[in-house]
Amino acid sequence: MASLILDKNPKNDKLVNALSLAIPLAVALLIGIRQKIDLGAWTKVLPHIIGLLNSTTSITLILGFYFIRKGNIAAHRTLMLISFFQGALFLILYILYHVSNPSTSFGGEGILKPIYYFLLISHIVLSVGVVWFVLKAVYYALSNQIAEHKKVVKWAFPIWLYVSVTGVIVYLMISPYYN
Repeated sequence: MASLILDKNPKNDKLVNALSLAIPLAVALLIGIRQKIDLGAWTKVLPHIIGLLNSTTSITLILGFYFIRKGNIAAHRTLMLISFFQGALFLILYILYHVSNPSTSFGGEGILKPIYYFLLISHIVLSVGVVWFVLKAVYYALSNQIAEHKKVVKWAFPIWLYVSVTGVIVYLMISPYYN
């Protein structure tokens, strides 16, 4: 069976590995810029759009899982590509927000504070790691390496879903403190 879009090629594997390192590093460097760039007041709405994107990504991931279990490969593929593009849009908007706005501090107290920080830290750590899994899963699917795709999605799916869901929870917990 021919590849859907990509050829099975060791150079593509190396590219995926390089991107898996470059993307989180670039995000960290861009977010770490101390001098914020004035992109205008419109960027204040970005956390809400990002929260919505995390919500819809969670939904498309679950629906994609449902459809592959039902054997509907076409619907699964469509939903996974939607999830992938939502993730890419999330990343762009996340960077735009953080290069143009100061970080928002969590103002909750009591038991909510450690819960918030546990969710935030686990979300951040796993979001860095999931990049490799997602890129590998997409590459294997698009190059018709289905056995490899199945192996990597056993990790990619639950981690990506956790990152998406905790992104929504963290957003809901910090949203009262946005300026």
